[in-house]
Amino acid sequence: MTTAERLLFLLKTRGPESAQILAKILGLTAMGVRKQLLLLEEKGLVASADERRGPGRPTRIWSLSAQGQRRFPDRHADLAVDLLRQLRAEFGEEGVARLVSARERQAECTAREALTGAADVEDKLGRLAAWRHADGYMAHVEREADGSWQLVEHHCPVAAAAGECGRLCESELALFRRLLGEGVEIDRTEHLMAGGRSCRYRVVVKV
Repeated sequence: MTTAERLLFLLKTRGPESAQILAKILGLTAMGVRKQLLLLEEKGLVASADERRGPGRPTRIWSLSAQGQRRFPDRHADLAVDLLRQLRAEFGEEGVARLVSARERQAECTAREALTGAADVEDKLGRLAAWRHADGYMAHVEREADGSWQLVEHHCPVAAAAGECGRLCESELALFRRLLGEGVEIDRTEHLMAGGRSCRYRVVVKV
């Protein structure tokens, strides 16, 4: 992976950042990272803006542009949206609901294979994140100080379809709840489709 590709990945997974922080993460000089960011800006892949983060001079903050976002997988977004619209026109919302349910059942079969043999909730979450990451969601798990977990997905490869059909997001949350079992509570606390930087789920073992 080139430095430019690593920068794009970091901006996708971390959100807007300064060149100094990006340089520290990559183990490079701030000057070298700024040079790469300027080249990416010329190509229209990133954008920058000055932002005040405490006293002193404003800090130049870098973020992915819309064109940069499109560098990540979108699963043939236009085709998916067109098919959903045609399905709705032909068969109504009931037809869309049946399609989403069928997709959910298929995904559950694959996911249960990935989770087979998991020792505990944390192991299940790790396997679930790995399965989602392999499917393009840039997923990982974070452990919180209070003993809960955060399942975080930085990218949605079906964002265009999800924007057309909210049932897809509802279906995924329902799937996660079944996979983790009755003794686990999982709630979405941040949502890409609602303007969040990621889809974030809080996971707690019920007492």
